[in-house]
Amino acid sequence: MTGTMWVPRSRGAVSGTLLVLLGVWGAFIPFVGPYFDYAYTPDNTWDYTTGRLLVEILPGAGAVLGGLLVLGSANRAAAMLGGWLAALSGAWFVLGVPLSAIWESPTVGEPIGGTTRQFLEYVGFFGGLGVAIVFLAAFALGRFAVVGVREVERAAQAVTPEERVTTAPAAAPERERETGWRRFSSRRSSRHASTR
Repeated sequence: MTGTMWVPRSRGAVSGTLLVLLGVWGAFIPFVGPYFDYAYTPDNTWDYTTGRLLVEILPGAGAVLGGLLVLGSANRAAAMLGGWLAALSGAWFVLGVPLSAIWESPTVGEPIGGTTRQFLEYVGFFGGLGVAIVFLAAFALGRFAVVGVREVERAAQAVTPEERVTTAPAAAPERERETGWRRFSSRRSSRHASTR
């Protein structure tokens, strides 16, 4: 069924577009967020740190690349690769901050503002963003895992007549083996017929 590796490009259009947009958000929000007092320290615009590279820019780029593969691929395997790349990027958004603190690697800093604002910054920068990316990637993976009717029909039309193998239908048995109540009743009726 190699013909079923083709998928219509429209299958990943919505989820791929949303994955690209969320990846761009994740990669650029640490640089433009300080314009709106929505930031982690250092809260300077366009301030590059190694922590931002590891926990925000790289997973954002991975989500963008995965989203582009989901969006533009007509090959099922390539689109699923993009879905998995986006899912791993979303998981890294969620797990990157806690793991960077454990590994004592460069971190992104601390959220600024009060409790509610800090919560919203975490959701917008990491937790909620990562969960949304994982959800959309899983949605795309599920859509690409299913072989639709259109793909099967297209694959069947692509097969040449020489490749089609026709087999004669198996001959029907003259009499099916009787089981259960039919077997019992047929024996009983045959005994009664022989005693008359």
